[in-house]
Amino acid sequence: MKNRLISLILTCLTSYSLLFAATPKDNNSPYQQRFTILGLGDSITEGGDFFTCYLFPLWQKLFSAGYEFDFIGSRQSKCRIGTLNHCGFSGHTVEFLDKSIDSLYHQFPADIVLLHAGHNHFVEEKPIPSMMSAYRSIIRKIHAINPQAHIIIAQVVTSGKLPKYSYIPELNRQIEAEFSNRENERIYVVNQAKGFDWTKDTVHDKVHPNASGGEKMATVWFEKLKTILKPAKQSFNPDIVKYKTLANGDSLCLHIFHPEGKQKKARPAIVYFFGGGWTYGTPIQFYRECAYYASKGMVAVSADYRIASIHKTTPFECVEDAKDVIIWLRGHARELGIDPQRIATSGASAGGHLASSVGTIGTTGTKVAPYCPNLMILNYPVVDNPLHGFGFQALAARYKEIAPLYNVSSNTPPTLFLLGTKDHYVPVSVAKAFQDTLQHHGVECQLNLFEGAGHPIFLYRQPLTENFYKIREITDDFLIRHKYLSGKKRKPAHTQH
Repeated sequence: MKNRLISLILTCLTSYSLLFAATPKDNNSPYQQRFTILGLGDSITEGGDFFTCYLFPLWQKLFSAGYEFDFIGSRQSKCRIGTLNHCGFSGHTVEFLDKSIDSLYHQFPADIVLLHAGHNHFVEEKPIPSMMSAYRSIIRKIHAINPQAHIIIAQVVTSGKLPKYSYIPELNRQIEAEFSNRENERIYVVNQAKGFDWTKDTVHDKVHPNASGGEKMATVWFEKLKTILKPAKQSFNPDIVKYKTLANGDSLCLHIFHPEGKQKKARPAIVYFFGGGWTYGTPIQFYRECAYYASKGMVAVSADYRIASIHKTTPFECVEDAKDVIIWLRGHARELGIDPQRIATSGASAGGHLASSVGTIGTTGTKVAPYCPNLMILNYPVVDNPLHGFGFQALAARYKEIAPLYNVSSNTPPTLFLLGTKDHYVPVSVAKAFQDTLQHHGVECQLNLFEGAGHPIFLYRQPLTENFYKIREITDDFLIRHKYLSGKKRKPAHTQH
């Protein structure tokens, strides 16, 4: 069961490789269409257990900028959103990449190739002539397959592993001399060495990037990509505000989207918790939704919380963080312009569990807890979660403490429940049991079923499906009915009462 769950999480969080051809482009559009990126290189591209690669911070920058894209390649590396695809081969040279690129690029014909490969030689080999020949060959082979491909070649990051890598400064000089000023050929050079300080930006081996090094590399790639790509249709610029400091000094933040314009009356708020089995995920998952509801006049928040892949935590700690999110927002309601009595929680899968936990476990006593929301909008939430089935066996005996199904009361907020009929982790029978329990306590619960949809109902890293827009319409109607949004309600679809 645990392996099956992990496989599902990674499937839900991973953008699958596009194996057929580069994404078609609409050259008449003023906006950038969906595109593919192939990270090509060695371990610095692949990443590892003890160091950071540039892939995830670059993904964050591109998604936040509003671009629709896929990282593709034959290999996968884990990160906080599951995995990212690439063609990074630890321990291998640029000559190895040259020998492999025909096969790789035929299978993964990316629109953009990011080539960072200058390590894994010894200075005694006098490797630069062979390496430069390999760079030329890689370019020729890629353009023979796809003349429209953009190839960005990096002057590679510096290293303190000397004298082994003392050839790198000269290699970088020759890369610049050979490949700069060739943008009309769709060949570009970026200087990853500039500003990269191996004494500060690498781990103990003096070669591989630490978090600051990975961030610096991602920034260099991103700045060049912006000169190649058309503008995105929309970008996301939330205020990122700390709401909690952890024992180790790390911070948890809220990504807050504010409506435009000034308004005297306090606004309703909606808070999203990302999905990922309490193990993976990022607040960026709900940037689209937050931007949309901010445009409709709400204060929209996407919350970070501790996850097992980073913090080695369990769902119990996740619930504590979710409580603190709502308490913090109520405590700062005046400065944020929020009506503290109109806060809706939402989320997907494990995030839906958090959104519904704070609305149930906080209502069973004589007083409603300060972290209880006023409305719940739940996307395929795990409301009955025997934790032994989700990789948290040691806590299985306690799971009912935070399982929403077992903590409903008459104070539970009105609820919208969205679920696919083919969801293997949240059966329709469980959703109906949750609905029946709420209604038994006199609480409204609207259940909308999406015929044939699984878990999740849609993949936020894939091209958006019709179901994405159906969820938006149903959510709009629910918020309008409860006076969180203004407007006319549409007729509900796929509703079970």
